[in-house]
Amino acid sequence: MLSSPKRPLLLPVSALAFLAIVSRHSSAADQPQWGEHYSRNMVSTEIGLPDSCDPGTGANVKWTVPLGAQTYSTPIVAGGKVLIGTNNEPPRDARRKGDRTVLLCLNEADGSSCWQLVALKRGGDPYLDWPNVGICSPPTVDGDRVYVVSTRGEVLCLDLNGQANGNQGFQDERHFLVPPDSEPLDVSATDADVLWVFDMVKEVGVYTHDSAHTSILIDGQCLYANTGNGVDNTHRAIRAPEAPSLIVLDKGTGRLVARDGEGIGPRTFHCTWSSPALAEVAGHRAVFYGGADGVCYAFDAWQSAATDTVGKLTRLWRFDCDPTAPKEHIHQYVGNRREGPSTINSMPVYHDGRLYVAAGGDVWWGKTHATLKCLDVASAVGDAGPKELWSYALDERTCSTPAVYNGLVFLADCGGRVHCLDADTGQPCWVHEAGAEIWGSTLVADGKVYVGTHGGELCTLAASKEKKVLATVKLDSTIHGTPTAANGVLYVATMKQLYALAVTR
Repeated sequence: MLSSPKRPLLLPVSALAFLAIVSRHSSAADQPQWGEHYSRNMVSTEIGLPDSCDPGTGANVKWTVPLGAQTYSTPIVAGGKVLIGTNNEPPRDARRKGDRTVLLCLNEADGSSCWQLVALKRGGDPYLDWPNVGICSPPTVDGDRVYVVSTRGEVLCLDLNGQANGNQGFQDERHFLVPPDSEPLDVSATDADVLWVFDMVKEVGVYTHDSAHTSILIDGQCLYANTGNGVDNTHRAIRAPEAPSLIVLDKGTGRLVARDGEGIGPRTFHCTWSSPALAEVAGHRAVFYGGADGVCYAFDAWQSAATDTVGKLTRLWRFDCDPTAPKEHIHQYVGNRREGPSTINSMPVYHDGRLYVAAGGDVWWGKTHATLKCLDVASAVGDAGPKELWSYALDERTCSTPAVYNGLVFLADCGGRVHCLDADTGQPCWVHEAGAEIWGSTLVADGKVYVGTHGGELCTLAASKEKKVLATVKLDSTIHGTPTAANGVLYVATMKQLYALAVTR
């Protein structure tokens, strides 16, 4: 296991190789991270995608691949590979049995297997790492490096090529990927190649809850990750109030570079699940972060990873999405569906000088309502924060990241509704009742809105001001994540299957 409580496991990279890593980029048609690059907008430029499919006849189905029994992640496509988190039911490697988390790497062309990361669960208290839940965090690909957060609260750097180009990195997968009291397993050709590991529990004192859900943001040499700090098994206490909610690592080595100093921990009602976005506003690079306290923060983007000291992120402004909500003794509201604190589960989205942020009650333990805010970030001055342009009330909570497209905003809520709003005014254009809960986000691509439901249905609507339902297709099981479009193919993950959908020629 990890040998040092003070430092991450480091990859011995030569200066030449290090520069090569920095210079590589994914092709424009790939989808190397969750959401549009930096801004996190749930919009793709892909065209020629199918409106619907028929798994029974194979119409518009390029290929399908069985996943585990529980899949909550969103597929990512880069470098000819498709990456998706799932669990280990059933095991694909007879040597690695039991409750494990899995990151699958598949060939984009046909879905055949390239390699898999089979990582350990934390064990013990189930609320630290919920049993049988696989990797929920969508990975981020940068060149031939894959960055993903395990359910144990570890930031992992993997080789996109797996073991095909030899075992690199810290050379300790045979111990790292087995329980401490087990015999080490030799690395096989189908195993992941782990380059470095940063354990947020050991290194910055995070107290994990349920499962980490982190989409890593990369800006130059800096890697941004939300930490997954949360409550304990009573749901009424924060065990690590001083732990950061947002950290910055050197993407080449995994060394801690900076952390936030906002003290969000005591104001965290459940857990830290929102991931950061980034944009350049008036010539200034800012990182936008949705806090678990219902506050949206803007930080000065970290300038350099070339330092041995750990810095503190400089706050540019803060915006409280629910200023009348309680700020103290918040856990007395656990189970209260009428009132209580707000949180931000989805990602802020930057588009044309505006920031769109959805905040509201916690899905499991909080009040039922939420709001979508539109902020003029160019107006933000100091701690006064940005000007609110409009606010749209939701009757249900939301985990959905907005999609801003062609003067419209699309957002789903946990009550199973898809909302289309005017981006300038926030006035509703239409609302679609999908008929089952929605936890993922809407994806706009090819003039269409794609969204999956807990009823296992893939809904396709026109991305227009007038409501038009193009298709509703029943798949095999619940859809938790967000559809992904890349290289002319739409990828949809259910709990048990990954579908690659393309127009049949």
